[in-house]
Amino acid sequence: MKPELHVFKIGGGIIDNESDLMEFVRLFAKINGPKILVHGGGKGASEMMKSLGIAPRMVNGRRITDAATLDLVTMFYAGKTNKQIVVALQSHGVNALGLSGADGNVIQATKRPVREIDYGFVGDLSEASVNTNLIQQFLTLGLTPVFCPINHDGQGQLLNTNADTIAASVAKALSRQYAVALHFCFEKRGVLTDINDENSVISTINLANYAELKESGVIADGMLPKLENAFEALQFGVEKVIIEHALHINDPLKTTLCLT
Repeated sequence: MKPELHVFKIGGGIIDNESDLMEFVRLFAKINGPKILVHGGGKGASEMMKSLGIAPRMVNGRRITDAATLDLVTMFYAGKTNKQIVVALQSHGVNALGLSGADGNVIQATKRPVREIDYGFVGDLSEASVNTNLIQQFLTLGLTPVFCPINHDGQGQLLNTNADTIAASVAKALSRQYAVALHFCFEKRGVLTDINDENSVISTINLANYAELKESGVIADGMLPKLENAFEALQFGVEKVIIEHALHINDPLKTTLCLT
């Protein structure tokens, strides 16, 4: 039987609120066994960009990353945000190790080709992108890797990758060695039919009703890459994918994804 591994991804709505982030860290610290945390960037990077006269650009929940944006998000995600989370985890007894993909060549990406949209310095991942042996060594040592959304192409170029994609890719890559549960945690209790009603959680989403929910517009914007990555993870061996509130990870009210 494979050992369990929990891979958590937290979004910007939690990172932006210091008290919420501290509460999530407290709950995360109580999870027994090996675990991994992947974080996004939050609104802080966009606010800093605006203050510097750089207009943030998003398409379907994904950031357009030109050279100036890459410089800023590298500083913000890999520096300030990552280390704030690491020190918070350390204060709760979690021996966390903050990483970009370039550190130890742990995640190597390929620059997204220009098609209908030029996303700039954005990295695409595959299962082969993830250095599973190194991550396993970290876990064996009792370390908890904390990944920011910055990685590299192996040729000296940093790249920005959607944090949901990183979490799903790490979960897929480790699913051969572990029984992986992938948790997407944000400021809602799950996928909602009514964004203004916290109790309108869709308890289960499969591929069929996902297509219907996307067509009707119930699922849109930043939720699209989250669910696309989630279903791909299930197809590649991840045992469980859950979308839940970061401050209520033990709450039964959440969205569980399945293929059929």
